[in-house]
Amino acid sequence: MRETAEKGFFWQWGKSMFRLRWMIVSIWIVLFICLAFFAQKAPALLKDNGFTPKGSDSDLGLIQLQQKLDYPASTFTLIYQSENLKLSEPEASAQILDSLNDLRKLPYVMDVALVQASRLPIEHFEHVSSNLKQENVQAVNVFVQLNGDQALDHYADIKALIHAPTGMQVSLTGGTAILFDMQDASKKDIVKSEVIGLPIAVVVLLIIFGTVLGAILPLIVGLMSVTVTLGITYFIAQSVSLSNFLPNIVTMLGLAVGIDYALFLVSRFREELKTQATIEDAVAMTSQTAGKSIFFSGVAVLIGLFGMLFIDLSIYRSLCLGGVIVVSVSVLVAETLLLALLSLFGTRINALRVIPSRFRRKEASHFWEKIAYGVMKRPVTIIVVMGAILLFFTYPVGQMKLGMPDSGVLPPSYESRAGTDLLNQAFDAREMNPIQIYVENDQSVWDEATIERIQAYINQLNQLTGVKAVKSYLSEFKDLTSAGMAAQFKSSGLKDQIVSSRLAKENSAVIIVQPEYDPEDSQTDRLVKDIRELNTGALKTMVTGGTAYRVDMLQRIRDGIPKVVGFVMIVTYLILLMAFRSILLPLKAVLMNLLSLGASMGIVVTVFQKGFLADLLHITSIGYVSATLPVIIFCVVFGISMDYEVFLISRIAEEYEKTGDNEVSTAEGLKKTGSLITSAAFILIVVVGAFIFTDIEIIKALGLGLTLAVLIDATLIRILIVPSLMKLLGRANWWAPQWIKGKSKVKQVTK
Repeated sequence: MRETAEKGFFWQWGKSMFRLRWMIVSIWIVLFICLAFFAQKAPALLKDNGFTPKGSDSDLGLIQLQQKLDYPASTFTLIYQSENLKLSEPEASAQILDSLNDLRKLPYVMDVALVQASRLPIEHFEHVSSNLKQENVQAVNVFVQLNGDQALDHYADIKALIHAPTGMQVSLTGGTAILFDMQDASKKDIVKSEVIGLPIAVVVLLIIFGTVLGAILPLIVGLMSVTVTLGITYFIAQSVSLSNFLPNIVTMLGLAVGIDYALFLVSRFREELKTQATIEDAVAMTSQTAGKSIFFSGVAVLIGLFGMLFIDLSIYRSLCLGGVIVVSVSVLVAETLLLALLSLFGTRINALRVIPSRFRRKEASHFWEKIAYGVMKRPVTIIVVMGAILLFFTYPVGQMKLGMPDSGVLPPSYESRAGTDLLNQAFDAREMNPIQIYVENDQSVWDEATIERIQAYINQLNQLTGVKAVKSYLSEFKDLTSAGMAAQFKSSGLKDQIVSSRLAKENSAVIIVQPEYDPEDSQTDRLVKDIRELNTGALKTMVTGGTAYRVDMLQRIRDGIPKVVGFVMIVTYLILLMAFRSILLPLKAVLMNLLSLGASMGIVVTVFQKGFLADLLHITSIGYVSATLPVIIFCVVFGISMDYEVFLISRIAEEYEKTGDNEVSTAEGLKKTGSLITSAAFILIVVVGAFIFTDIEIIKALGLGLTLAVLIDATLIRILIVPSLMKLLGRANWWAPQWIKGKSKVKQVTK
């Protein structure tokens, strides 16, 4: 069997890498130098938050408001505070507006106006400042004719013209300011994660291999993968809008997957050096065994990432793009550059020892073999107990509450987060974030027939549960008949006043609905849906505003989740079916992944929604889980945690092809991969776990979810549940129809 395997594709690939080793290394060095220059510039080009449900009713409604009623494309909000001055007084407000005169002169600034929302009671300030009172706060909106990317480009110019009058402090917030701070936090997070994770990874690699070269090669693969991917991203970002979270996912996946793949290849190469006649044969056999496993493992990860494409939000497309590129590059670097470097170093891979060889075990540890046989003595008990534990940790998933990502993903130390917190505690959020309805008729909004239709629609709105107030261009004339209103609007001065207030123009108008409950409340979500179900007759309506955006985003996620889960599970099963030539092994791998994924997601809910250990992890926004997280964690974790299952089962299958004994093969597979997979898992936990201590809470949650999934997978799943299931299923593990097995030469040995 071994001789047959040596003639396979991966064997020949390894041979080619050996023959072309100098050329391959040279190509990668040139590629790295060229792309490293652009990689450092890539994060500055990523300006999309990725959460906008483009093409939805809320998105199209906002576009219509901007095009037909001259609504601003972006809004900056300035929140002023003073412990000594009463900023609510007209004199202080005038002083604030005067300080913004230079800002008004910018060609793209449409207007500067005080926030008109009602002030909240004094006790709302207890979490901001114990000395701050209701009259000590004022807020100003700056409306600009700049879309998201343009506003971000001019952010520094706008901020430079904002100076708080004497005795006051000012914070700049709003969507653009939050996005700017997210970009800054994203860059810092990448550096912070590398500073924390990489030194520990180096130490672990030195302990595993005991040599400098053995430890450095996995780091080369990881850093090469990340750098090349960010360099490629720079050119893609020239024409495609990408999420500012992309560099984080690229760094996280690139380091984790790249180091892991290299670890398995280098370890297998050192093992093959002892049994193969030449270095060329050692490289070829390494490619045939570990290289083949890495290929299928990479495909499994890619399947998970491609699952994100089933949800129509740009953040998923961006993260899918970054993830697919970095994982593909990681596999390519491992299968080409690393094999070429191993060909060059040969036996020198064992030189430059930092741990003397006499202190290193010469043969595979029997520790894992003993564990395997011990576990296989009580398979039913272990499966029941471990399954119950994992289901217990999974339980909180059923109580998960999804929320819209906003400034809360940043720590309070960032200006936009602190400003938003103060703004929300000072002013009524229902008035600052109303539901907006774009209304269009085939006739002018000044005509009697149109007025009658819109008034009838407003009457329907007022009857809905959860509506506190409704405002429109008709509000000031509610005591008049439709004919009376039409007569009033014949005054050009009155029409100009309404047009300048952006309430109506030509055949378009906006109706502003103030909800009874907070914009984030589920009852306000219900109100948005109720408004959309109203019979509008001849009127064309689009419901927009912050709540409507959240409703549309959540709906797209909910609609896409079944497709994501179905696609990832089915395609992963089919790929593993090709790899293992077994019906049950791929099914077991998929189900085990769901167990570890569910348990890790349950813990994420407990930490981020319920606040368990929130202070320790510096989590400042609790009570919900970011709506985008479940899908991201599922897609990324499902693929990554499949790695160890693939490596373990591949080695068990390799042993089974030699012996035909299920129990012995399981013990041998765990014996030969136990220490290696544990080390790989520990390195991944260190690299990915470093993101738990970064600033952006979406990345913190992803780091926690992935870390927990790998920890659970590398301990409870791999050490206890997998050997138990292998024992219970026996020869059924390896059954498959002959057309699937092909020309398999597995020995039919009975125990």
